[in-house]
Amino acid sequence: MEKRNKRKIKITGSGFYVPDKILTNFDLEKIVNTSDEWIITRTGIRERRIASDKDATSDLAIEASRRTLEDAGLKVKDIDMIIMATSTPDTLFPSTACWIQKGLGADHIPAFDVSAGCTGFLYGMILAESLILSGTAKRILLAGAELLTKITNYKDRSTCVLFGDAAGAMVLEESDDESGMLSFYWRADGQLGELLYQPAGGTRIPPSIEALEKDLQYLAMKGNEVFKHAVKRMGEAALEALKSAGLKKEDIDYFIPHQANIRIIDATGRRLKVPKEKVYSNIDRYGNVSVASIPICLHELKQDGKLKKGDIIVMDAFGAGFTWAAVVYRW
Repeated sequence: MEKRNKRKIKITGSGFYVPDKILTNFDLEKIVNTSDEWIITRTGIRERRIASDKDATSDLAIEASRRTLEDAGLKVKDIDMIIMATSTPDTLFPSTACWIQKGLGADHIPAFDVSAGCTGFLYGMILAESLILSGTAKRILLAGAELLTKITNYKDRSTCVLFGDAAGAMVLEESDDESGMLSFYWRADGQLGELLYQPAGGTRIPPSIEALEKDLQYLAMKGNEVFKHAVKRMGEAALEALKSAGLKKEDIDYFIPHQANIRIIDATGRRLKVPKEKVYSNIDRYGNVSVASIPICLHELKQDGKLKKGDIIVMDAFGAGFTWAAVVYRW
């Protein structure tokens, strides 16, 4: 399942989009019994972005995709597949990828969603590798977006302080040099699904007045349990992916973990013995934006000129399912 390829895929464009509206910790103090100090100490978050009432997940993803195509110097017609990672789709069907296709005006190319919680973007990268190297697709637009604030219960202070809205994207194609995706590792454990899930809205608990009265349409999480599993599994994923690439943790130039909360980020960094200056985090500005966090982090590193040719980057995520994955990438 986990493998090393002589042939590789690479990122030829990236970009992201976040809404203009900012919700600060001080704003949350007026909504729920919490404080700026409490939130920062436990999560590392100072503010998060909030989509407007009229926005859907695809709206953010379309804008991130346009910026990504511009970054790659491409037009919509140059893409031959769209993969969308999300846990907050516009509609259960059609897929959000199809709404993105409509918004971009893309031709009759395949478009589909990946649902793997916060790990969805890395699952998408792994799928894209197989599709590109098999010759099924040449150039894939991979997007990841969430409007988590629309399934957040603002009466629950343990979860409402965590989430924001955002979208990130990449263009992926076969590498023509030494750069690209070196290895990956992915796993899941459905036995633990009820530790982090949205109870109502599907066929298990269909939408109903009773479900709404019980707030079952909102995200539900047992934070302490999620923390323990996240640190363990993210550590496992990074080490196994490095091993598959023939590398060691000392070879990491940048570690990009999913931005769940600062305690998980710090604990995973310590577990891998990665120096703090090599661990990238922007959770203070965006909060937990699920699948969008890793592409945003990577684009910011690129935008700031911090990445140099040959740098080894480890992208690492854990999410609902539970799912976990890591990708080792040479810049």
